[in-house]
Amino acid sequence: MNFDEAVAFLDSHMNLEAMVAGERATPPTFARITELLALLGDPQRQYPVVHVTGTNGKTSTARLVGSLLETHSLSVGGFSSPHLEHVTERMTWNGAPISTGAFAELMTLLAGLEPVLSDRPTWFELVTAAAFAWFAEIAVDVAVVEVGLGGTWDATNAADGAVAVITNIGLDHQEFLGDTVESIATEKAGIIKPGSTVVTGERAEGPRGVIERAAAEAGAVGVLVGGDAFDVVANALAVGGRVFSLRTPHGTYDGVFLALHGRHQVDNAACAIVAAEAFFGRALDEAVVAEVCATAKSPGRLEIVGRRPLVVLDGSKNVAGASSAHAAIEEEFGPVRPRVLVVGMLAGKGKDPAEVIAALGAGDADAVIACAAPSPRAVSAADVAGAARTAGAARVEIAAGVEEALITAKEIAGEDGLVLVAGSLYVVGAARAAVQRSTGGSGG
Repeated sequence: MNFDEAVAFLDSHMNLEAMVAGERATPPTFARITELLALLGDPQRQYPVVHVTGTNGKTSTARLVGSLLETHSLSVGGFSSPHLEHVTERMTWNGAPISTGAFAELMTLLAGLEPVLSDRPTWFELVTAAAFAWFAEIAVDVAVVEVGLGGTWDATNAADGAVAVITNIGLDHQEFLGDTVESIATEKAGIIKPGSTVVTGERAEGPRGVIERAAAEAGAVGVLVGGDAFDVVANALAVGGRVFSLRTPHGTYDGVFLALHGRHQVDNAACAIVAAEAFFGRALDEAVVAEVCATAKSPGRLEIVGRRPLVVLDGSKNVAGASSAHAAIEEEFGPVRPRVLVVGMLAGKGKDPAEVIAALGAGDADAVIACAAPSPRAVSAADVAGAARTAGAARVEIAAGVEEALITAKEIAGEDGLVLVAGSLYVVGAARAAVQRSTGGSGG
């Protein structure tokens, strides 16, 4: 198959990411991914894995872990989801996406195996198996693997992480993970395996207790909890990011510049540094930590993609993420006016669009432009607009799509204002592509 044929093959399979909330018709199972990986020779057993889950921040954390390991002279595979613009973003080698040719070869291999499988795999199971097989083929030293959804039943959990990272626990994906932070913590703690070291930034007593008990039951060798085993002792605003100091089990890192926006990104960096320490069993080279943090990138996470007006993309999709994004905008760009929000969201059990939009600061925004995310799970633009009014937005407009919403928002903001695009990574991905088209591919 060529690349287009490979994508068509992949898209012919059930994709839970594109399904309406609550649509899963059968109980979760590990049988399909286990059988598929066995036919491939269990490639996920051929290298150590750092496994990353959490309600918010897992992609930024995983990217930082990968960069820290790579800069310590390791060959690093990376797996993340969802992608912003192109499916090849999900699989990386030392930070570079897989080529379309290599992707097509992997899908051709999987298509050849499918007739002998007992059950047809899902879209995500195929991509996960492809990533594991590719990492074995290119002989990575370590793979940093981000969970797709939850932990226990996620296809990535076919791998046994030497380090299990749980960034934090909040209410999200309740249709699949449960209605309490404790039930969600239970699902995410399912990535903890015998002999692993657990790193978590979660401090709330309920979910933290769940994680610690799960670690003990699984036979983990240690649990490193933020605020106890490690702690951020300074976190200050700096030009272009943050400056922080961190105490870890192996030492301290003082005055580190992090080229990411938002106080919460320092918490992600802390988890990443401690996870890398746990992998090596020692302190990291301070010069490497400084280099990685100073050059950090996390597309779609408080990412500045345009100026005059300032255009910021953030994939925040729940109340906790939206609150963090709003706090960062207030702290770093508060005086910038007018401020316009572009919002599109996906439907989900327990997810009140008005609460998320209110957390984004709709009540203080000069305008909210509502649009539908480019997904079958999208909340309609009209419903997003209604939620924005409920959230206290004084001016609400409806756009036919993300690109039109971005154009309208930039017109309202003018050259001196700020546009924040948020509510879903699908909206952020579409906005990012629109910005690149308008700037000839420069991304800003």
